[in-house]
Amino acid sequence: MKRPEVLTLFLCGDVMTGRGIDQILPHPGNPVLYESSLQSALGYLELAEKKNGRILRPVDFSYVWGDALDELELVKPHVRIVNLETSITVSEDWEDKGINYRMHPANTSVLTAAGIDVCVLANNHVLDWGERGLRQTLSALHEAGVKTAGAGLDEEDAVKPAIVDLQGQGRLLIFSLATSSSGVPPHWAARDRPGINLLKGFDAEDFFKIQQQIQSLKTPKDLVMVSMHWGGNWGYGIPEKHVSFARSLIDDVGIDLVHGHSSHHVLGIEVYREKLIIYGCGDFINDYEGIWGYEKFRGDLAVMFFPHLEVETGKLQRLRLVVMQMKKFHLVRASLKDVKWLKEVLNREGLGRGTSVEMNEDHSLELKWKSKST
Repeated sequence: MKRPEVLTLFLCGDVMTGRGIDQILPHPGNPVLYESSLQSALGYLELAEKKNGRILRPVDFSYVWGDALDELELVKPHVRIVNLETSITVSEDWEDKGINYRMHPANTSVLTAAGIDVCVLANNHVLDWGERGLRQTLSALHEAGVKTAGAGLDEEDAVKPAIVDLQGQGRLLIFSLATSSSGVPPHWAARDRPGINLLKGFDAEDFFKIQQQIQSLKTPKDLVMVSMHWGGNWGYGIPEKHVSFARSLIDDVGIDLVHGHSSHHVLGIEVYREKLIIYGCGDFINDYEGIWGYEKFRGDLAVMFFPHLEVETGKLQRLRLVVMQMKKFHLVRASLKDVKWLKEVLNREGLGRGTSVEMNEDHSLELKWKSKST
């Protein structure tokens, strides 16, 4: 098969298939939680049903993806990449950190139902159920044929990228990293034990380490993406250190795309030297339906990102965004009113970054940009 001239990706933010979501799938795990507000994952299901009506269960594995599956079938992206913020395990070794996500390993097909190719795992929930939980997560994903990056059985394993062959001519290397600003406990860093690829910060030592990791593997034909779990959950401000770090990855390491997540809602988008920087994708699948607070940010809106990259150069050719909404733990196309609301937000947040969005006839959004070089 001929190598594609343009590589189309599907990217999204946090996919949290544990807790309430796990309870509606065919093989629900132990619902016991150790949270201050709820002690059973079934409580999240009850909140969602109170808001939008009864959810008949068990659902099939494709249910939660809803209308997103139609969009994936339409676009047919070459690679599908998500940030999985859930431990796939039956471990009872819970971490005392307030919130713990887990999904039963028998429900791993919820990911393959959407054809997910890669799960990035450097985040603040993949070790919620201890090292045993992480080992089971890695095993479940690999047995299902899903590639991983950002977590491993030791430091060497955790820093390895997921590698996707581009039809025999070059590769897509996907590196996954997290920072403590996203809520990752420091002891989760992989060393001689299982853990994640955790940055201490954004200093020169950390940057040099990443640079060495990437340049030791990258060949001239490869495209490279860095997936970053960084920053807080709410608010549109983007720390200057995130901006300078992302731009330095492009300038000094030759990165082709920065995929940022942790924020519960979409942040501003930038195109720097014709390379895409998504500072925050927002949540995609979660069990927050019916939870009150922070409504003004519209965290219920989930966005599918479809970047089209020139294979030879990694330059962004197009970015199309499809807006979804979670109802009854099921993604549906957002209303025209909601799409217009998000359009206004992205245009406001893109003002200082040279980006804006326009609406297509199908109510998807199209990124327009003036690429920054400094």
